[in-house]
Amino acid sequence: MMRYAKPWLPFREQVDRLIARGVLVTSRGTALNLLRTVGYYRVTGYLYPFRQSVTTLDGNARGHTHVLDVYREGTSIEDAVDLIEFDRELRLLVLEAVERIEIALRTQIGYSVGRVGAFAHEHSHTFVAAFSEARADPMTNAAQPSRWEEWLNRVDDRRSSSDEAFVEHFRMKYDDSMPIWALTELLELGHLSRLYAGLRNDLATEIAVAFGAPTKRVMASWIATLNYVRNLAAHHARLFNKKLVIAPKRPTPAQVPLLAHLTETAAPKEFGAYSAFAVMAFLLRSIAPDDDWPGRFEGHLRAFPVSDVLDLESMGVAPGWLDQELWHP
Repeated sequence: MMRYAKPWLPFREQVDRLIARGVLVTSRGTALNLLRTVGYYRVTGYLYPFRQSVTTLDGNARGHTHVLDVYREGTSIEDAVDLIEFDRELRLLVLEAVERIEIALRTQIGYSVGRVGAFAHEHSHTFVAAFSEARADPMTNAAQPSRWEEWLNRVDDRRSSSDEAFVEHFRMKYDDSMPIWALTELLELGHLSRLYAGLRNDLATEIAVAFGAPTKRVMASWIATLNYVRNLAAHHARLFNKKLVIAPKRPTPAQVPLLAHLTETAAPKEFGAYSAFAVMAFLLRSIAPDDDWPGRFEGHLRAFPVSDVLDLESMGVAPGWLDQELWHP
């Protein structure tokens, strides 16, 4: 494995490199400003679909595609500008939706679990055995804390470091415990995702049904996907053509008719991030039926900067999907 040896390049030479590789630059000033404010690797990441490629056959007649350093004819710096701006607005819309869903999920978990007991989260009977029972290291067989204990420790760390006024109130007036309906206000979506996955089935199903999801299994996957996509958006990662590492499970058409079109493809990862966006729209409709987010999001998708290389199907949006009732409450 060799050590990286490419030299540092000043911005003007970065522009020259893009031009040498086939990118049309009508204004060096525009290109320089883009590279100064966005960065070469981010810009070329958005231009990656525009690179030329060749396909070769191996000895078994199997094709292998090799992406080249040069760009397709007609590729311009404006292609990167348009995609970067589209993706920026896409991330903002995603964060807006996830905020609404996360707050509603906090409330519903606090409500449903709280009915069992104010401190039900501190008792193992609230959870499935796979979450609450101790584990053994698969390699050494040494005892490990349960997932429940790990979750409690993470939540305790978050509570201890919090400077929220209501947390200070509990510190000053009560013992070290907080009721679940207050504790959920401190939890991030990742905490909520782990907690929900560990809940016993009756509680988890009650919460799922409140959001229109048919089962705990489906709802748990939706929450995990939203947490994953939210982290991508919050850390400014490229999102528009992201293939999901954590894809949402798809209910049957009979269970959730509004999401029936998602079953038209063979595997969740084939249609990229669209499946996560569709789940967001569905959950928002269950929380606030009159919210205009689905319509605004659909409008943004229709504004995708189409080119000879990219179109909406690059995002996993099949023809006709934006005409679905899901996007038109």
